[in-house]
Amino acid sequence: QVQLVESGGGLVQAGESLRLSCAASGSIFSINGMAWYRQAPGKQRAWVAGISTGGSTNYADSVKGRFTISRDNAKNTVSLQMNSLKPEDTAVYYCAASLNDGHGYWGQGTQVTVSS
Repeated sequence: QVQLVESGGGLVQAGESLRLSCAASGSIFSINGMAWYRQAPGKQRAWVAGISTGGSTNYADSVKGRFTISRDNAKNTVSLQMNSLKPEDTAVYYCAASLNDGHGYWGQGTQVTVSS
């Protein structure tokens, strides 16, 4: 199993920045990719950004140019730098890991609220 713990959420004003962090533990050698998702009230959970074991990244169009996903292999962490935040970015943000056996794991989520 893999355990994921997010941190760094909070309340900010539009235009400001936040940095989220996700710490992974357990069978981390089985992870083949990590990602960030978010879920706003009344909406389905949506993919935000992903990073492969090789460091390749990709982003949803809604955050491209504003968010940056990165990883620190030595510390088994993945981060999401969120700049120029908008009220529509308000959501619970979840860290996710995909394993080589096809299973996936979620963190507990961290709340990000952006006021106008």
